[in-house]
Amino acid sequence: MKDVYENPLITRYASREMAHTFSDDMKFRTWRRLWIALAEAEHEMGLPISQEQIEELKAHADDINYDVAQAREREVRHDVMSHVYAYGVQCPNAKGIIHLGATSCYVGDNTDIIVMDKAISIIEKKLVNVIARLKEFALNYKDMPTLGFTHYQPAQLTTVGKRATLWMQDLVMDYEQLRFVQSQIKLRGVKGTTGTQASFLTLFDGNADKVKELERKVAEKLGYDQVFAVTGQTYPRKFDSVVADFLSSVAQSAYKFANDLRLLQNLKEVEEPFEKKQIGSSAMAYKRNPMRSERICSLARYIISLASSPAITASTQWFERTLDDSANKRLVIPQAFMALDAVLNIYLNVSSGMVVYPKVIEKRIREELPFMATETILMDAVKRGGDRQELHEKIREYSMQAGARVKEEGKENNLIDLIKADAAFHMQPDEIDAIMDPRNFIGLANIQTEDFIRNVADPILEKYTDLSMQGEINV
Repeated sequence: MKDVYENPLITRYASREMAHTFSDDMKFRTWRRLWIALAEAEHEMGLPISQEQIEELKAHADDINYDVAQAREREVRHDVMSHVYAYGVQCPNAKGIIHLGATSCYVGDNTDIIVMDKAISIIEKKLVNVIARLKEFALNYKDMPTLGFTHYQPAQLTTVGKRATLWMQDLVMDYEQLRFVQSQIKLRGVKGTTGTQASFLTLFDGNADKVKELERKVAEKLGYDQVFAVTGQTYPRKFDSVVADFLSSVAQSAYKFANDLRLLQNLKEVEEPFEKKQIGSSAMAYKRNPMRSERICSLARYIISLASSPAITASTQWFERTLDDSANKRLVIPQAFMALDAVLNIYLNVSSGMVVYPKVIEKRIREELPFMATETILMDAVKRGGDRQELHEKIREYSMQAGARVKEEGKENNLIDLIKADAAFHMQPDEIDAIMDPRNFIGLANIQTEDFIRNVADPILEKYTDLSMQGEINV
């Protein structure tokens, strides 16, 4: 359909895997799984539900009669009861026991948790793969000196690989947050209309132990060993906020990486992949725009902005439940996941193919290193009998001269030549040249890179036997 709006997260950005996770098929088939699990558990607990009724429900678990459900919803204006009705049409013998004792949130909320759980696993796979790609890059370039920047002004040297560990460390922190979120995943369980389980207590003639056992059985059948200990009508909307904060956190890390790469591409030091036939600009044919990194930033900004909605929703829920959460979370949660899925797809692509230009990096170091080397030169000259204060003043004056030459005349930095020509420093030209090796100014950058990968990144990556990304990756 070209005459109505289509969500670009579906048509352009997110993977099919993530889009399917939030599809109607996933949602309503999970509803039916929940109804089957409830019926099975109630049957096992002695309620008058037959095995034949359960088999009938199972026979139609996946072939959802959407047309019947949609027609019914136009009449009754209630999505859950419409699907109870549609399921009953397909399962006439089991019609009377579908949804027995449950409230709408039994299927709605438990499904939301199950779907988010699946979506988090997709994010986990891609997050870990990005860390693995950056690890390779960091090790390849751990010894290559590059100009560091603070305030986007030239600072002391670092290495290309060490800079990549900064991007990795952000993702490691996100991974730790992911693990925390996964530890908090619990089903809403079988709680009834206000979370008191009153309807189930009635079904079991006041036997509280049977009600608890029913909930445990249902959770187990769905593959979970935890349920929220207490709920209102819904699981705590605080959980949605926790999830959204995690998604925002990963987006922030990706944004930082992509922003850095955009700046590096402007400096012509490091570039994102650029296809042979790729067009950078419709007007300026020479341009190589960092469009993938820009797309990461664009989508990441959207995810970060979405995190406020679940926070507001969690803080404004009334007592046991109010329905102003529903429409909001239908939009925010799926779109935040799909947008982050897209961000990580692009991050994977870019981090797998970054192009480094050593000659450009070396040239920029040569332009700035003379200023940084003066402290070392000063220390060596003082050891040889020079006057520290006198030499400091000479370096200051020569630095001003060299700086003016660079900025006002556009010429090369001649600070080292000025120092070499001054006998007060008591140093031979070749001795000063030896000091000017960039590797003398990277500190522990390469060692820190190796230590970080060995002690921080590798223990994470070793948990995963398959770090190859298969299937569709949209960039």
